[in-house]
Amino acid sequence: MLTIGQIGLRLLLSFGGVALLTWIGSRLVPLNATTIGFAYLLLVLVIATFWGFIEAAFASIAATAAFNFFFLPPVGRFTIADPQNWMALFSFLTTALLASRLSAKAKLRALDAVSRQRDLERLYTFSRAILLIDSAEPFAKQLVQKLAEIFEISAAVLYDRRSEEFYRAGPADFEGADGQLRDAAMQGTSFSDSKRVVTTVRLGAEPIAALALQLNDRVAQVPDAVLQGIANLVAIGLERARAQDLASQIEAARHSEKFRTSLLDAMAHEFKTPLTTVLAATTALLGNPDQTPEAKAELAKIADEEAKHLNELIDDAVEMARLDTANIQVETEPANVEEIVREVCASMRNRIDDRPVNIICDQRPPPVAVDRRLVRLAIKQLLDNALKYSRPDTAVTIRIHNGDGVTVEITDHGEGIPVAEQSRIFERLYRSPSVKKQTLGSGLGLSIAQNIARAHGGDLTVASQPGETTFSLILPVDQKVGRN
Repeated sequence: MLTIGQIGLRLLLSFGGVALLTWIGSRLVPLNATTIGFAYLLLVLVIATFWGFIEAAFASIAATAAFNFFFLPPVGRFTIADPQNWMALFSFLTTALLASRLSAKAKLRALDAVSRQRDLERLYTFSRAILLIDSAEPFAKQLVQKLAEIFEISAAVLYDRRSEEFYRAGPADFEGADGQLRDAAMQGTSFSDSKRVVTTVRLGAEPIAALALQLNDRVAQVPDAVLQGIANLVAIGLERARAQDLASQIEAARHSEKFRTSLLDAMAHEFKTPLTTVLAATTALLGNPDQTPEAKAELAKIADEEAKHLNELIDDAVEMARLDTANIQVETEPANVEEIVREVCASMRNRIDDRPVNIICDQRPPPVAVDRRLVRLAIKQLLDNALKYSRPDTAVTIRIHNGDGVTVEITDHGEGIPVAEQSRIFERLYRSPSVKKQTLGSGLGLSIAQNIARAHGGDLTVASQPGETTFSLILPVDQKVGRN
């Protein structure tokens, strides 16, 4: 809206234009009545085009008066009664009216085109924003935030019928629309007034949500086509989020099934050796009752040791199944890492057999607050891994040294891990394609060992080249122990 001052300035400039044209036509370059009449008409047309009817009508009256006074005989007198004067005034006024109306329509169409282009750009930006939404926060919450930001509205509320949750965004509060949103989501109703709009979000013909917008001075209204476009994009976004959630659930179920199968395969393989030994010892006892007491005692001892070994394997399998999670609770106590390493080697003597396993301790390690049971399991997984993926005639070295904490390095001399796979070997259930058919395994050991290290505030890293692989289990001395 123009102010009175702006309108007054335009009228003054219109009058000045008529005066300037009159001076030119009467003094500077004398013109006849026909020529100056067309000049006045052109001036009125220009004013009507750029400013409007009021300014053009004022210029028409001024031009009629000047035309009458300076160019129509008798010159120097007003003879409005002359039919020529009435015709001139009518021509000027008609020109002003038609030109201003045409100009107003052209301006309106131009503004409408600009508004449509802006709406299309916002809809396009909103559609791109939906594709780029991440999973850090609830999808619907981010979606309504993007909507309020891109369309510059005061407040937006999204009601998701499936979850029955309200998601709000925008600088202003939008209260009192919850009931209308529920009705819109359930029954497909709509509501609007001068400042608020409530519309149904449909997927096909089925209402799945409802959207409420609170407008402001910058966005006085939202065209129906734009509102429908927003609702359609919201529906697409919600359905995309639902499809992603479903895909995640399917993937989790697939991983869970893969985990179960891998764990069962690994358990069957690990249990086979001690169970076979126990059965052989008991069969020998039962099949030959006339054995000497010393032979019977030896067989019973073998059966007892292997039964204990089998029990340890079962405990480890159960523990691994329980630890297949990012949420590991540790119960710490001061412990000597070298003692834990030697305990692990002693418990795995049947697995180690005649393999040379060298334990090197640079200096006596300081006591470290660890969960002894979990650290034993992590070291056991690393030692088992080294024995499994190196040749039987090569040594495995366990080196314990102090630094920022206590580090246990387990080195084997196998084929090594390709560089491209070194960043993936700690992933849950990952096994290198080159070893899947050579050695049985679950793909869980390294992942769980790394989770145990990180739960203690440390880490598990690998350095590998052809012929040598070293896993480093780092346990800080003054770590803040918590959940990983």
